[in-house]
Amino acid sequence: MIRPGGAFGVSGVAERYAWAARRLEDPYARSMSGLRMRAAAGVVAGALALGIAELLAAFFGGESAPWQVLGASVVDHTPDGLREWAIQTFGTTDKTVLHLVMALVAASVAALAGIVERTERAAGSALFAVFGTVTAVLAISRVGLSAAVPTLLGVAVGVYALRVLTRRIDAAVAAREATPLGARAAGGTTAEDSPSTVPAPEQPAASVRDTPREIDRTGRREVLRGLMIAGGAAVVTGVAGRLIGLRRVDVSGERAAVVLPTPSGPPVELAPGAELRVPGLTPYVTPAADFYRIDTALLVPQVSIEDWSLRIHGMVEREIVLRWDDLANRTAVERLVTLTCVSNPVGGDLVGNALWRGYRIDELLAESGPLPDADMVLSRSKDGWTAGTPLPVLTDGRDALLAIGMNGEPLPVAHGYPARLVVPGLYGYVSATKWVTELEVTRFDRATAYWTRRGWSPLGPIKTATRIDTPGAGKIAPGRTVIAGVAWAQRRGISAVEVSIDNGPWQRASLAAEQSVDTWRQWVFEWEATAGKHTILARATDGAGEVQTARAQGVLPDGATGYPSVFVRVG
Repeated sequence: MIRPGGAFGVSGVAERYAWAARRLEDPYARSMSGLRMRAAAGVVAGALALGIAELLAAFFGGESAPWQVLGASVVDHTPDGLREWAIQTFGTTDKTVLHLVMALVAASVAALAGIVERTERAAGSALFAVFGTVTAVLAISRVGLSAAVPTLLGVAVGVYALRVLTRRIDAAVAAREATPLGARAAGGTTAEDSPSTVPAPEQPAASVRDTPREIDRTGRREVLRGLMIAGGAAVVTGVAGRLIGLRRVDVSGERAAVVLPTPSGPPVELAPGAELRVPGLTPYVTPAADFYRIDTALLVPQVSIEDWSLRIHGMVEREIVLRWDDLANRTAVERLVTLTCVSNPVGGDLVGNALWRGYRIDELLAESGPLPDADMVLSRSKDGWTAGTPLPVLTDGRDALLAIGMNGEPLPVAHGYPARLVVPGLYGYVSATKWVTELEVTRFDRATAYWTRRGWSPLGPIKTATRIDTPGAGKIAPGRTVIAGVAWAQRRGISAVEVSIDNGPWQRASLAAEQSVDTWRQWVFEWEATAGKHTILARATDGAGEVQTARAQGVLPDGATGYPSVFVRVG
């Protein structure tokens, strides 16, 4: 039998309902007794940990910053399918997207740490400690023992901040819960005590400062003040660390002062008719600012010419170490070479043509004397990335270069300054090492490069391909329409390009003059467009007479194949 009064009677139910209604209406109760303040404390403490670590990494080396360590580890362990999806979906902005995803994950983990942290239960601090330990181990494995210092000290400061902030939150919540219900009603403040508590008679407030509402506001202000101080410290340390780090290692000023050597032979000039200058068609020479960049470096390595050297070693008769000043005594050459990324989808834009200046790799290797049974050169970047290039490719007379210049200027930092490899005829993952510091002469059965150990083909010859640049997909006007694009088959050249409309007969396009077999070739085709929906296909034939295959294949494991297509609506 239910009594009319008491906690479970009619008045008790009404009291519980009123208690719940007051809690929902009070924004202070929602924030303080809920999870938002604790989540904010976790995020701020996590940001402070990263900021302190970033500041310390400016002195221990930018590669020791936990953000860099974790990002590089994510790149190294991302499944190939997911990686290729990201490249094809986001293109050259894939690293920006990765940073955003990492920020969301880090904020979520830090918020969870704040939610579970309590004065008497340091669960969030333990989560921070696990994060710090894992990151420190990764830093040691990638860089060295000292690389763990920024992470460990940063996490220590983050744990301290988390403890201080959550103590303030706990104290504010405890103060609110200790306030009598009647006094809360008089002051307009709610609390988390039991809804079955019988309201106490209203108590006269001695002064505004003595009211429970003022006590709650004071607690809230203390928490917010702590969050603002810690958040400000996170911003200051993080920004200061990045600025100091850039100032300590930034080589852009040095690059601007570099004078490239004069190449031997006559200047490279475009053959008459090599560039068609059709509106919408890709320029024959790709500006450095528009040249694609696909690599594993989240932070672009900053390598000074004062510190740079190239070591040629391994299965050689003599080891050679070249420094920047040594290059001045060598003969430089300049060549137009088209580079292609193996991640380029059919019709994609991860391909570019540039004028490269540098030194012939076959001459450098000849001085070291590769042993007869060597068949591969493992090139190593400043950031540890490696590529395995067939030794015969580097010594067969093609213009494989140790490049130090691009389009008449020193290499852009993002494209490998001060030196990189440029090898015609091979996809970049087996040849185009940026920020190169080592050439190890070895064998394919003794060494495995970065991407080949992840299942990619070890050889990587570029396949015959073409791309339709104009018109783009969408609506076009009827009548005379110019279809144009570029085609490439480095080391073989392009002998023909054909266009098909709606799977009709293949019709020959007009080719620009051929500059060399190592560069792409522009083409153009005139079409009398009629009203309706149409599909435009293109295919190329290389200099050996081999026609581009129609077989559709993704980029794994050795490059995409198939015909590029554009869907247009005329009318």
